[in-house]
Amino acid sequence: MLTNGIGRELPEYIEGIGQLKAYEEPFSIQPESRKFGPRLSRVTPQDKKLLASIEEAIVKCGLKDGMTISFHHHFREGDYIVNMVVDAIARLGIKAITLAPSSLNSIHAPIIEHIKNGTITKIETSGLRGPLADAISNGIMTYPVMIRSHGGRARAIEAGDLKIDVAFLGVPACDSYGNANGHSGKSFCGSLGYAKVDAQYADRVVLITDNIVPYPNVPASISQTDVDFIVKVEAIGDPRGIVSGATRYTKNPRELLIAKYASEVIKESGYLVDGFSMQCGTGGASLAVARSIKETMLEKGIKASFALGGITGQFVELLEEGLVDKLYDTQSFDLTAAKSIGSNPRHVEIDAGFYANPHNKGCAVNLLDIVILSALEIDTDFNVNVITGSDGVLRGASGGHCDTAAGSKLSIIVAPLIRGRIPTILDRVNAVITPGETIDVVVTDRGIAVNPRRKDLIERLSKTKLPIYTIEELKEKAEKITGKPQSVAYDDKIVAIVEYRDGTVIDVIRRVL
Repeated sequence: MLTNGIGRELPEYIEGIGQLKAYEEPFSIQPESRKFGPRLSRVTPQDKKLLASIEEAIVKCGLKDGMTISFHHHFREGDYIVNMVVDAIARLGIKAITLAPSSLNSIHAPIIEHIKNGTITKIETSGLRGPLADAISNGIMTYPVMIRSHGGRARAIEAGDLKIDVAFLGVPACDSYGNANGHSGKSFCGSLGYAKVDAQYADRVVLITDNIVPYPNVPASISQTDVDFIVKVEAIGDPRGIVSGATRYTKNPRELLIAKYASEVIKESGYLVDGFSMQCGTGGASLAVARSIKETMLEKGIKASFALGGITGQFVELLEEGLVDKLYDTQSFDLTAAKSIGSNPRHVEIDAGFYANPHNKGCAVNLLDIVILSALEIDTDFNVNVITGSDGVLRGASGGHCDTAAGSKLSIIVAPLIRGRIPTILDRVNAVITPGETIDVVVTDRGIAVNPRRKDLIERLSKTKLPIYTIEELKEKAEKITGKPQSVAYDDKIVAIVEYRDGTVIDVIRRVL
């Protein structure tokens, strides 16, 4: 067994996966290889890219047993593409496929049958939710799922650790030669930031659309030079699941209190100055923090240089009001953001590598001043779990969590101290996604804990009236109300491997009993 840098025990080798390399520290790995490149191919003046069906595209791409296919998750719970393509692969009798989407959601429950019939034998992704996640947690797969962050996935693709044979990418608008964007058409989703990396590095790229537009469809998120084939279908997704309406502000008193505390931490931190940068999540508390920061910006005449990550309508408002100079968007989270990216030149689409790949010559998260992140669990070493629930079952995503925590100057976790009568702060989280050494502050509704590594923040915040405690004191406060939680029972079967963004293994997740 190996013991990694946060004390987690890992096997040295897993059948079907290979040797594991243990996580050491956030920036301990120096890349030594070259970028991986896709296979060269050509299209002559006589060739047509538009095909009649997904089955025809699969055959023309030469997909065979044991190959790897990829997808993006910008359609979220409205996605039709993954199920549509995997069904077609199964009808053609192709087996032992590695499924490598940027994330999987509840709508992808039909994949369970394709695991059972041998069409899908491996999965590499950022997140898992719904019935598929439940089935994997209970050991349906022979080989463990590989969990990567958004930056870690981009790194793995560029380094060749994740070699994509065929990328099937749903696009809301596409011309007959493969220039595509995500901000127009009936199934618009906004940014195609996760799809862009797949299009650039996959050996074969198939675009699937319900909206063929006249050539040239420019500016394009995906270029014709990266596209082999195009298939038009009736619908690529359900708009109701792709984007929501206007951003909903929380009225939950507990979330508002957390937001109040977090906002005060930011104000007193020294980072809320003219030209600062930030990223916030889409949860109620995170959005309330952003709203409070806006009020402070107006009061003090402060403007932000950029906001980053998954963009919401709230940040579009800041852009349009002149309080933020630029938006860097890898994923548009609502209707307002999805429309804005196609109309405002200061709302800029970026790919996942630009966003968070730790092994390029400078990703955007390195320039973050402030990031607000959520958590399912935090332990007394400040390690954070956002992938499994208190029952040990997969129900979340690594996303950009560990990427932004590592890059930003001030990383703040916002979470209730107790969730469903279960403490959020534990001696040991069920699964580590983000190492505690990259977390600066934990803000709950019952108090705030500052990482002892941040003596500068402790000194600043100790001069305020904020309720500051040690992380151990917060844990004790929760346990006085709920009692000490029982540990989750697991057996020895590993159902998922959690890679840190640099390709090392930070944790493994075992089958729940």
